[in-house]
Amino acid sequence: MATTNSVKQQIQELRRQYDQLRVGKDSLLTVLDEAEIAENVYNSNAIENSTLTLKETEKILLEMEISRDVDLREVYEAKNLARVIEYIRSKAKETELSQDTILFLHQMLINTIDDNIAGRYRKQGEYVRVGTHVAPAPERVNVMIENLLLDFYSDHATYFVDKIAKFHLEFETIHPFNDGNGRIGRVLMNYQLLRLGYPVVIVRNKEKDTYYRAFYDYRDLKKTDPMERVVTLALFESLHKRITYLKGEEIVEVADYAKKHGSYLPSLLNAARRQTIPAFREKGVWKIGVNFDSKPLKQAG
Repeated sequence: MATTNSVKQQIQELRRQYDQLRVGKDSLLTVLDEAEIAENVYNSNAIENSTLTLKETEKILLEMEISRDVDLREVYEAKNLARVIEYIRSKAKETELSQDTILFLHQMLINTIDDNIAGRYRKQGEYVRVGTHVAPAPERVNVMIENLLLDFYSDHATYFVDKIAKFHLEFETIHPFNDGNGRIGRVLMNYQLLRLGYPVVIVRNKEKDTYYRAFYDYRDLKKTDPMERVVTLALFESLHKRITYLKGEEIVEVADYAKKHGSYLPSLLNAARRQTIPAFREKGVWKIGVNFDSKPLKQAG
């Protein structure tokens, strides 16, 4: 199922506001991007079962000591993914995604963790599975990724969110690497968004069940709309955050907003999760601009 016209119009309007407000404010957007790296790293690694907390991830990226012994691998996973995210913020605008780029990003991600598999696809005899899904034979990976890229760039009719969602579903189904497929796949999603002039998004560990279910729905039922919704909600949230900051609004926690305006907090949080209000998360806490008018929401409820 493709993205509806209503959702397309919402994205178009948010993009219009974003492009209009961002003029002359590149430094603010850079600050927002940099401040978000730890949260992006934490969530992507947590989806892959890293034990690091957000606070520990922040400290590791700031070269600060943390209060417990952690696996050195998890430290490298955090630092390497942060470097990859920083790298694509500038490089994505310069170069189209290619196999060489994908392999280079994987090299950066797995560097010092397992140099034997870093920067290369699975080779003969290297089979992997995700749950009950057995990934294609390694001998097929190179051609499958090349065809995936060709299909993505030759398709000028499909809406960009749908294309990115389908690419992500296919990439993870191919599972081209021995390790790091999920993290690289989410990086590629952001690479594609950046190429189109959109900000990076965060696929959050808190919604991991919904995210994983989208893969099952695709593999078992060939349904793409669950992943389209994951990408759309993440994009809405990223745009809402940046637009709110670009407007220079005072930003408060949704809980404080509800208390001040006599709004029903569960309704506001539900609307935030559905992105029917311009709310966004920072360090897992829902926030919103103080100028948001919740009266229509109350009337609808």
